[in-house]
Amino acid sequence: MDRTTIIATVLGLLLTCVTSAPTSEGRDIDIYSFHINSTVTSRYAVTVITSHVVNRLRESKEVHFQVKIPKNAFISKFRMTMEGKTYDGVVKKKEEAQQQYSQAVSRRESAGMVSSVGRTLEEIKTSVTVAASSKVTFELTYEELLIRCLGKYQLLINAQPMQPVADFKVDVYINEGPDISFLEVKGGLNTQELTDALTTTRSGNKAWLNFHPTEEQQTKCEGCAENGLNGDLIITYDVERLNPSGELQTSSGYFVHYFSPTNVPRIPKNVVFIISRGHFMQVRKMQQTRMAMCNILEDLASDDNFGLITFDSNINVWKNKLLKATEKNLEQAKTFVRNIQAQGDANINAAVLKGVEMINTHQRKGSASILILLTDGNPTSGETNMVTIQANVKEAIGGKFPLYCLGLGSNVNFAFLEKMALENNGLVHRIYEDSHVDIQLQGFYKEVATPLLTDVQLNYTGAGNLTQTRFSHYYNGSEIVVAGQITDNSLDTFKTEVTAVSKKNNKVKYENSVSVKDLVGVSEHENFIQRLWAYFTVKKRLDKMVTFQGRKKEEARREALDLSLKYGFVTPLTSMVITKPQDKDTHKSTGHPPFLHSRPEFNPTAVADIPREFNPTAVADIPRAPTLDYIEPTIIVRVMPFYPGQSAKFLVTSTGQPKPLCYEISLATKLCLLMDPSSEFSMNGELSQHGGKGFREIAIHYKTNHLLTLNTGEIHYSDGQNPVKFVWGQQPTKHETDSVSLILGNDELNVTMGTVRVVFLLHMEDGDVFLWPAVHQLPNNVTLQGILGKTDVQYEQLTQSRIKIKDQKILIEGVRINATDYGRASAPSVDCWLVPLQFVLQGKLSDFTVSQL
Repeated sequence: MDRTTIIATVLGLLLTCVTSAPTSEGRDIDIYSFHINSTVTSRYAVTVITSHVVNRLRESKEVHFQVKIPKNAFISKFRMTMEGKTYDGVVKKKEEAQQQYSQAVSRRESAGMVSSVGRTLEEIKTSVTVAASSKVTFELTYEELLIRCLGKYQLLINAQPMQPVADFKVDVYINEGPDISFLEVKGGLNTQELTDALTTTRSGNKAWLNFHPTEEQQTKCEGCAENGLNGDLIITYDVERLNPSGELQTSSGYFVHYFSPTNVPRIPKNVVFIISRGHFMQVRKMQQTRMAMCNILEDLASDDNFGLITFDSNINVWKNKLLKATEKNLEQAKTFVRNIQAQGDANINAAVLKGVEMINTHQRKGSASILILLTDGNPTSGETNMVTIQANVKEAIGGKFPLYCLGLGSNVNFAFLEKMALENNGLVHRIYEDSHVDIQLQGFYKEVATPLLTDVQLNYTGAGNLTQTRFSHYYNGSEIVVAGQITDNSLDTFKTEVTAVSKKNNKVKYENSVSVKDLVGVSEHENFIQRLWAYFTVKKRLDKMVTFQGRKKEEARREALDLSLKYGFVTPLTSMVITKPQDKDTHKSTGHPPFLHSRPEFNPTAVADIPREFNPTAVADIPRAPTLDYIEPTIIVRVMPFYPGQSAKFLVTSTGQPKPLCYEISLATKLCLLMDPSSEFSMNGELSQHGGKGFREIAIHYKTNHLLTLNTGEIHYSDGQNPVKFVWGQQPTKHETDSVSLILGNDELNVTMGTVRVVFLLHMEDGDVFLWPAVHQLPNNVTLQGILGKTDVQYEQLTQSRIKIKDQKILIEGVRINATDYGRASAPSVDCWLVPLQFVLQGKLSDFTVSQL
């Protein structure tokens, strides 16, 4: 989790349309009904967004559908209904979905996919061509478990339909086991202008919220205008906690256990704060960090022990041992914090190991130890191998206490911090530098400020397929959730036992039991406990994929994939593919192929966040031409950029055009860069890991005996007999053998092998060190392979945003972006047209990947 406050987010539908001026009948493309319906059953939220749209024009028009949902949610259904026909998405393995999608596009069928973008914000985008005077209905469902944070659950509903809607409704129904203790509604839509539109009702364990603003009210609220509502409702609630053993529910052979005792004395803590002072800590970030740390120090209890470490390439310890949080010590610590200045590199390895050493040296019985790392960049000093650092930290901590990693800004390697935190019973949080760093840091600290129990172990008799059952710490205001299957069918009652350590090292035990008689007539879809178990199990298996290696990692992957497919979840391992079935009546006796019609018909395309290796939206754009017997659609392809830190950008020149083309390739990919079979020359490279910008390693094979390998530290060359080693930064040097020349200069290596000349540039940018190959000479009249073999791709700009690549029938809705030309030492920023790589390279990404360098 990378947010201070855990929330369930329902981000409203965004519909825009390409249209002419509104007709006298009103809007050309009109959203006449927009509903958000969220049902929360014992913390498990199922949200359905339904939008009804009508095209009032006398010609087909394209409508775009866009929804953003929180990273913790799984999409479980996507449906479109047009002309009385319904198109449902089907969840498949990512590879199978990609193949089906590609085949559908190649047949010019309408198709699309819904995919999960890593572990961050999910986004789906769908385009559909709506026939004249026709309607379309979109329906999206996703599911999420609400996590208790700081003593409350939060459901955030954001509405932004982009126009006033005649029938606009938000309905929330909460049905908990115990009674609801409080219910509050806040947010930008809970204003005086909209008071009459909002009603809330609470009775025992149930609550209802209804938000039904009129079309006129949707234009008069604060922040609302002619585009209608643009804001959110935040529903906050909690439940009564009368049973210290927790809340236990069973149904149809599954159970869920919510454990959150309240009347437990807090445990004194030993906490060490490790703060980066690397050069990425710009003035404002450092100011806010200092402010947050001073406030956090104020919140320490008098029986807490604490320590402070700052680091760049050097480690600076405030005091060599943990000190009690007395008034005098806190004032001295604040003075130390106020003088922290950003300076140089980041020796994360040494800093964290020093923090571990301080806690291990000053352990106290009956206390809870916590290590908190705040960093703004990657390891650039001391030990920089991230795998080695993770192993060192895991061995040093030895499972004795948690490590929480806070990644500040966009320069951090989030995957590196996530694995290091998860391997040590902690969590990783992303701190956004454009939104009150101090508030985010203090918000995180409040989550872990009050430990109540340590070494928490939950045991269940007659149960299996359990989610996580061991927790290092339980904090005030949080909640431990365990789900599983009841495997002993002979049980009449299902029992639980929780053991833990509380204040003064006292061992405590909590016990509970519940009848296991199944609920009568509960269908699989309605059985929320089973779906909650599946959802939670997939989440935990995905976490294990981060921390496990080898066979265990593959087992976790297989289990997560199998459950995702069985329960229809869109996860990082699956995609949802939507294809339009071929209509039998489209095959006329004239032999016309599909999508050929006597007059304009609808051509739906449901595309939602297509995997980045192939990221178009294929839309059959049928012009208005009623005099023709049939009209063949033109395929228009759109591309969505990768999320920051997920790809490398490649530039391709186009003679005669002011802007080059560019395309993206996901990081950590091994690529065939250049191959000339006639001269026995081949060059392969591996892109950096997540957050990188270029290549981490490149290898050249020439003839049968020449091998050159480069990484960001060293250069190795061998002609089969005499190996040579260079180091970046050494004195300029030159090495020559038969038909091979190596010239090492300042941050560049000039390599000539036969008729191929490549200059390798070493770049250092935003904490990342990487290589980039620039091809300066190629053989004439030779067909070259590899992504760098495509040196000049011609295109024609048809409109302000639409281009057509030479000798290709497909039109591309290009995206203008700024890319960095790392093929030049100065690394200038270049304005380019971003297009799918398939249309530049004339092949799939898999055609250009290699298994080894």
